[in-house]
Amino acid sequence: MFIEPSLNKDKKGWIEVVCGSMFSGKTEELIRRLKRAIIANKSVEIFKPEIDVRYDENEVVSHDKNKIRSTPVSHSENILLLADGVEVVGIDEAQFFDMELVAVCEKLANRGTRVIIAGLDMDFLGKPFGPMPALLSIADYITKVHAICVVCGDIAVHSYRTVSNNKTVMLGEMESYEPRCRKCYKEGMAKQGKN
Repeated sequence: MFIEPSLNKDKKGWIEVVCGSMFSGKTEELIRRLKRAIIANKSVEIFKPEIDVRYDENEVVSHDKNKIRSTPVSHSENILLLADGVEVVGIDEAQFFDMELVAVCEKLANRGTRVIIAGLDMDFLGKPFGPMPALLSIADYITKVHAICVVCGDIAVHSYRTVSNNKTVMLGEMESYEPRCRKCYKEGMAKQGKN
């Protein structure tokens, strides 16, 4: 369980990363933390990649339909400009951002901003996804959340793609992906000839 560090007047910044497979509750946890910051009267800005329009163009929305207002951005450098003077910055679907996101998050934390990032740690092939590995390495706090395997009911760590498409980035929901444990994921990939 993540315990928020005490917020002091020294304006100490840090980076928190919430990662896991699809349907594990990453965005839900991001929204929960951001809403707590809002309740604490912190200035908060939330960003998501411009390409993510699955549920809404301007809001971050969890699979449970919880939502929070956000600003879609085309490049991570825009976050620095739009978050100037903000105490808490939330970033959803970090895996879809460019690699500059790592430097952006470090700059924000170094200037005293609490940065909360949510994203897939692995793509559908089980490989590290976009800037997430680098973000995990510089994070002050990491929370890995888990889904439930739809095949066997164990803890799921993989996002198994159920449709034929080899693009790394493919937006989709339950019609295209399902959470799977390591064993069921490997068995499914072997059936698809990808293992």
